[in-house]
Amino acid sequence: MATLSQALRLVGLLENELTRRRWEIDRNNDYYRGKQKLRFASDEFAKYHGTRYRDFSDNWVQVVSDSPVERLTVTGFKAAGEERADDELWRVWQENALDADSQLGFLGAVNSGRSFVLVWGDPDDEDAVDVTFEDAAQCIVAYQPGSRRKRRAALKRWQDGNTDFATLYLPDEVWKFSRPMQRQEKSPQMADVDEEMRLWLPEAERERRRTWTPRDEEELDEPNPQPNPMGVVPMVELPNRPLLVDDPIPDVSGVVSMQDAINLLWAQCFTASDYASFPQRVVMGAERPMIPKLNSAGEIIGQQPVDLGRFNVERVLWITGKDAKISEWQAANLAAYTSLIEVAVGHIAAQTRTPQHYLIGKMANLSGDALIAAETGLVQRVGEKQIWFGQALREVARLIALAQDNEAKAAAMRAGTVMWADSESRSHAQMADALLKLKQLGFPFEWLALRYGLTPTEVADLVAMRAAEADLDPVAEVTRLMADRAGRPPADDTGEDEPEGEPDRDAA
Repeated sequence: MATLSQALRLVGLLENELTRRRWEIDRNNDYYRGKQKLRFASDEFAKYHGTRYRDFSDNWVQVVSDSPVERLTVTGFKAAGEERADDELWRVWQENALDADSQLGFLGAVNSGRSFVLVWGDPDDEDAVDVTFEDAAQCIVAYQPGSRRKRRAALKRWQDGNTDFATLYLPDEVWKFSRPMQRQEKSPQMADVDEEMRLWLPEAERERRRTWTPRDEEELDEPNPQPNPMGVVPMVELPNRPLLVDDPIPDVSGVVSMQDAINLLWAQCFTASDYASFPQRVVMGAERPMIPKLNSAGEIIGQQPVDLGRFNVERVLWITGKDAKISEWQAANLAAYTSLIEVAVGHIAAQTRTPQHYLIGKMANLSGDALIAAETGLVQRVGEKQIWFGQALREVARLIALAQDNEAKAAAMRAGTVMWADSESRSHAQMADALLKLKQLGFPFEWLALRYGLTPTEVADLVAMRAAEADLDPVAEVTRLMADRAGRPPADDTGEDEPEGEPDRDAA
């Protein structure tokens, strides 16, 4: 059991580390949304054209982040020693809308380097379990020295209204704190105003606003701190591309700089298009045309240059002078910019193992095998994420069992399995052909149905439908079973003779 001073000290240390991580998370989120500044530009270019392209971005970061997430779909959980997926774990998964929210969690991990899952029971319903995916900007987990899995503490910090909240999760208890809001997402000018006015407050009030205080038990309608009946820290981290001794790596870490370069190339291309994309003609060896300047009485008092804009409208030009002639500047070659951009996009594709047809949008007459080969890198990338995310989700399933006070299932889930949908792209014809060959090799129907992409619940419904059909037409069922034993599709019901050399089914 921690004392109040120990809990406050731990919250402060975890909050400092969370603040250190925040800048990269915010930057990656901004780039994912297309909020990208024009970088690598010269001072002169930024001065004259920076505001013009302030809201422009050619967003490849979003494509790189989305491409693996769209192939990460959990279909079920299976405890060690069990032949079928666990229906109860899937019920909790569906009740918490995690079929949708898990996509947000995977995207957060891919974009920010990590995301989190929080599991907690419902005191009013022993069968209900609250499971939520949490953002890396709000959560942090502390591990035991020398371990990447044994959790010692976790912190969730967030804002609501004008108040900061923090919840400290320990293996044996949970502390909840609050304080007046320290930092709000405002413009730098308004943030400076808030900081200046905070200095006007007495020192005691400033200290009170900086300090976390335990939340009121009557407001929470529960004790604070409260015991943790699960006996473990109920927050799990989903790392993306983890390293042995350093922080996990977001998929977009290497894309950000190249994205800046691409945006600059586009800005320069647009500028060249505006100024030099058409042939330019120039009059040489002649004075600028002049016209008389008259006063109110109609008398000539001088000369003034002709408005050159009139020549654009009237399409008439007088050229005077013995040596006058017209020359032409060729239009700028904008293909030089687009070629560089394609090279940069190719580098992004190679570095992130994102198929080039995802980025460039060009597809020739490629065969199905060629497309599969082009997506091999992405499929392998998704497989790596299934391994690391699967370990974390297996621990989430164990926490769900602990929240339901089912220690036997929790122990079995330590070596359990997270079931994923197939990450490869295949046509229905290719998939059906592959599954038919596997069936002829002896693979059971339920395994094939899972491989096809159905969830365990859908497979159970399908098995029940097949049983119902067998009850309605037992002869057809016997024919199908005998065809399965023979390793070939069943004959149709047209009454035609069976192929020569095949055994007679009635005799069999």
